[in-house]
Amino acid sequence: MTALLYGIPNCDTVKKARTWLDRNGIAYTFHDFKKAGLSRAQIDTWLSDVSWEVLVNRKGTTWRALSDERKAAVADADSAADLMLESPSVIKRPVLVLGGSTHVGFSDDAYQQIFNK
Repeated sequence: MTALLYGIPNCDTVKKARTWLDRNGIAYTFHDFKKAGLSRAQIDTWLSDVSWEVLVNRKGTTWRALSDERKAAVADADSAADLMLESPSVIKRPVLVLGGSTHVGFSDDAYQQIFNK
């Protein structure tokens, strides 16, 4: 089973996740969602597995740069998905899809548990 890793190549957290996967010999496909884009269907699939509060990075510079009105408009999964399509950089990275499960963010411990390493 090949993992799918979504993110932006120059993101430090994505780099750490890719390094961990490579170091542990885990096959994965990388999807640069700034260059290759994302579909509403993909975002909706993630949102069926994790909450929009987890998927939207409200600590990042993209979120902080939004107007207060735009931030206030993100109140549920549907409005969050609209924002993620408009500004993919607001998505917390990386997003790992493995065997129908979606995992957001990276930590060595979490990946060890996900991959039973």
